[in-house]
Amino acid sequence: EVKNPSAIFLSRQDVRPGSVVVNIWEGTRPLLLELQALVDDNHHGQPKRLSLGYDLNRLNLMLAILHKHGGLAFHQQDVFINVVGGVKISETSADLGVALALISSYKNREIPQDTLMFGEVGLSGEIRPVNFGPERLQEAYKHGFKRAIIPEGNCSKYLPKEMEIIAVKQIKDVMDLI
Repeated sequence: EVKNPSAIFLSRQDVRPGSVVVNIWEGTRPLLLELQALVDDNHHGQPKRLSLGYDLNRLNLMLAILHKHGGLAFHQQDVFINVVGGVKISETSADLGVALALISSYKNREIPQDTLMFGEVGLSGEIRPVNFGPERLQEAYKHGFKRAIIPEGNCSKYLPKEMEIIAVKQIKDVMDLI
């Protein structure tokens, strides 16, 4: 039995632009994962899109949403996403993390190491709530996270008082954070 699976996938000693921590629900418990994005200028024709551990179709949706509702054009950029540790994410709660990782890499700005995020991103740019919000935040707090970026719909009286909670409604709210 692995008592603390999140610790296996968190190795963020040297935080760089494009690196974020997401909180997914795996089986009966929350799991913290590092997710990395690399956005780079394309100099060879057709831009590349590569996603390891995150659905490539969802990545393409995130790029379109960030263009339409965030004003970021990725049509001349190569875009790469990697979930550290080889985990495959099958739920939509990582969407907000993917969006933030892409913005962070695109703008070359770091996300603070003690910040995590979760939330589904809808086609109209809205940030949608996900199940088990308080449990996800309790797990993050146990691992030393002091700040969380979450959907406004996940805010409740059961959230850890010791954490700074940043509630977002739209992708444009997320753009203002970086």
